[in-house]
Amino acid sequence: MIYDFRNIKLKTLTFSIRSLGFFTFAFLLLPFYLSAQVTSSIDSTKIKIGEQIIYKIQVEVDTTDLVVFPEGQTFSPLEMIESYKIDTTKKDAKYRLIKKYGLTQFDSGAYTIPRQKIVVGTKTFFTDSLKVEVNNITVDTTKQGLYDIKPRIEVEKSSSNWWKYALLTILALALVAFLLYWFIWRKKPLSEEEEIALLPPYDRAKLALQKLDETDYLQNEELKDYYSELTFIIRKYLDEKVYDRALESTTDELIERLKLLKDGNQIELSKDDIRNIETILKRADLVKFAKSAPDIELAKIDRNTIDIEIDQVKEALPEPTEEEKLLNQQYKEEQERKKKRKKVIITVAISLFLLIATFVGFGIKYGFGYVKDTIIGHESKELLEGHWVTSEYGFPPITISTPKVLKRLEIKNQDPNQAQIKSSIFGYGTMLDLFSITLNTQVFPQQQQGQKQNEESEPLINLEEVSEAAIKEMENKGAKNIIVFRDKFTTPNGAEGLKTYGTLSFSTLGSDALKDGKFVMLQFTAENVLQQIIITSANNDNYADQIIERILNSVELKPNEE
Repeated sequence: MIYDFRNIKLKTLTFSIRSLGFFTFAFLLLPFYLSAQVTSSIDSTKIKIGEQIIYKIQVEVDTTDLVVFPEGQTFSPLEMIESYKIDTTKKDAKYRLIKKYGLTQFDSGAYTIPRQKIVVGTKTFFTDSLKVEVNNITVDTTKQGLYDIKPRIEVEKSSSNWWKYALLTILALALVAFLLYWFIWRKKPLSEEEEIALLPPYDRAKLALQKLDETDYLQNEELKDYYSELTFIIRKYLDEKVYDRALESTTDELIERLKLLKDGNQIELSKDDIRNIETILKRADLVKFAKSAPDIELAKIDRNTIDIEIDQVKEALPEPTEEEKLLNQQYKEEQERKKKRKKVIITVAISLFLLIATFVGFGIKYGFGYVKDTIIGHESKELLEGHWVTSEYGFPPITISTPKVLKRLEIKNQDPNQAQIKSSIFGYGTMLDLFSITLNTQVFPQQQQGQKQNEESEPLINLEEVSEAAIKEMENKGAKNIIVFRDKFTTPNGAEGLKTYGTLSFSTLGSDALKDGKFVMLQFTAENVLQQIIITSANNDNYADQIIERILNSVELKPNEE
């Protein structure tokens, strides 16, 4: 047998090169596989509708490595109902971390749990996709009876206390109106003095003489007081009908005036009448200032004389002309108008005082800005305190609470290249309004098996790129001076996304002037689904800030159940 040593050497050399390449490749991959091992599994591949399966991810890493497990609804189309605590055990110089998730589905069919992303240190790993079959629950109608659908039950609206505040307001206004009417506008019953004051001068003088007769001055011999009132009655009557300074004139001055009026034919009063008046007035001066004490009977005669002279003066006065009567009527009407004007001024002053006091009181308690906006009205305040609506929008659905129902918007001028993308847009208002909210859900076509990304590739949807595109769209709609900040955002039910927020300038409806505003954008992605929420509002609007905070705290994501 003859051996070809050259051929043997060639084969040996080829085998050595191949071995060297294999060992070199294995040596390069050895640190990668030694640093971390990631596996995933489920406890059952077949479940019934609503039944829970346990999805387990096991990672073996060095004790110094940081491991980040998936969070939120990343298992779509299955729904994560519970995320269990990480179970950690130590083996030699490594940690074995086991993370479990409770998953379920409420529709029958065959589903694929997508690959999950796990970050170990600076490296990224993806688990294998797993198939699950969800079967209907078979109901044995021979053992389980069927029942009619129960009728609808009327649910009463939750009670509100608004009617109590309205009732209190009405009662307070009614009380104020009643007090104003009672003390200002009501025609009060006249007192005796007011009724006497309304009498004509002649009737008033006669009534005064009757009241003088009812006094005890003469019985008690109080002549000074008696004559003082007696002369006041005649002086008052003369002051009102004859000479307007009769009360302040001396006896001589008054008598001299009466004589002048008689001589001027302005009053038809006889000399005897003037003399009688002069005699009584001078006797009264003696009683008051010289302590004279005439007889009681003389005092009675003087009283009767004054009574007669009052009648004589009335007869002596000329009848008022029509012009004088008209002037007198106008005077009375003017007095009535003055009284009414005075009542109006008092009513307005009291009402203004109560309004200002109420405004100040509520302003101290609730804040002057809040009270002002309540009285005048404020669009954002009305939205904040209105009836909020909690609903689901789009598919996969986004659960969100908003001050108004979001209406479905038509998609205009869609790019033909994006025809396969399923989009649904809901919104309230536009960027030109003081407040707007837009909700957008896009479902991209699934990648084919041969096109799946490898472990080192980027995810299908980059949220930062989506955020930049949304900013450019706002610029195209007229927004200017946009300042952008970004941060992570986690919904109350644990879904993670990107929060983009900042300030901008935009023009409002009916005005070309730029108004300072602010915006908040939330972007979420899970496999081939992109969900966005965009909110714009005016700057320095405390009510809008509260609206945005309430909306953000209500956002919950649900998985795609297709």
